Amino acid sequence: MTFDFATAGRILFGPGRIGEAPSAARQMGSRALLVHGCSSEQAAALARELEAAGVSCLSHAVCGEPTVDAARQVSALACAERCDLIVAFGGGSAIDLGKAVAALAANGGDPLDYLEVVGAGRPLAKPSLPCIAIPTTAGTGAEVTRNAVLASPEHKVKASLRSPYMLPRLAIVDPDATLSLPPAVTASTGLDALTQLIEPYVSSRANVLTDLFAVEGMRQAAACLRRAYQDGSDREARCGMAFASLLGGLCLANSGLGAVHGFAAPIGGMFDAPHGAVCAALLPYVMEANIQAAHQRGAAEVIRRYAQVACLLTGNSDSAPEDGVAWVHETCTLLNIPRLGEWGLTAAHVPEVAAKASQASSMKGNPLPLSNAELMGILEAAL
Repeated sequence: MTFDFATAGRILFGPGRIGEAPSAARQMGSRALLVHGCSSEQAAALARELEAAGVSCLSHAVCGEPTVDAARQVSALACAERCDLIVAFGGGSAIDLGKAVAALAANGGDPLDYLEVVGAGRPLAKPSLPCIAIPTTAGTGAEVTRNAVLASPEHKVKASLRSPYMLPRLAIVDPDATLSLPPAVTASTGLDALTQLIEPYVSSRANVLTDLFAVEGMRQAAACLRRAYQDGSDREARCGMAFASLLGGLCLANSGLGAVHGFAAPIGGMFDAPHGAVCAALLPYVMEANIQAAHQRGAAEVIRRYAQVACLLTGNSDSAPEDGVAWVHETCTLLNIPRLGEWGLTAAHVPEVAAKASQASSMKGNPLPLSNAELMGILEAAL
């Protein structure tokens, strides 16, 4: 039994915990760059609280998913303004941009010096600036991961800055921050969270510690995802999904992902499609392909793990792997998840997306290598 495990320096979880952010920030720095999403009202309130605690605050909004150029510009802003602390407040986009800025401001250079796949992939030499990550969605788990996903429009792909130095100093997960999420965002981010529990559990890199988190996370998501979508004011369901998302982040950071996220990297770079919605549209078809491949290749452990996924999702201890796929299909229907074609993907794009996905870092964690024909079949089914 051997494994590595790393996460944020400290995690605060629970309703109302966001109120502890100002005092924590004061212990880490005196001038903060607040990188936040488009919800300016929540961000403005946090900025006022930081100022009241004696931390001067400069705000930067990120609407849409972060790009290489955004990381370049905002890190230059952080340096010019002598910021010594980054507070990343929002969904995965804001948190990823905040982590990238914290790393680049401390290390210098250009994002492409460090970016995987399309960049030079150089390791970071210095720890990032202190970073406090506060999610306002229950989906990405980015508050406890060591990477930041950036879109490169020039290369039509998404790739990661990745380093143990990029783990936030503090993660604050307050389920109450998700109460105002609209149903469509609850759906896509919630299914992203579920994907980030299933993929590490069946991953070729799964380990005994992340298995514990994945099992509990899937149990929480199965119980709470549909409820949170149907009634956004259901605080118990919101709390369960915030916990599931956190557990998914702990899992993916230490056991990797799989084909769903392998596809999401090129699709997110080629089309104006939200990451969570892409993952949600792909999840049941990737599960089907992996289960079929496992049967064909006699991969008994993969089949056993997908059977356990099905038991957790359905609540039935006699479930077969295919029952888990059916549960995810049904959930996608109930949550009105758009198909990939609604984001502009057509049959003509399938060969290019499949070829790019095969090179994505996440694909390395898929439980079985998938052939080009199998990859193309997944995309065609999800159109």
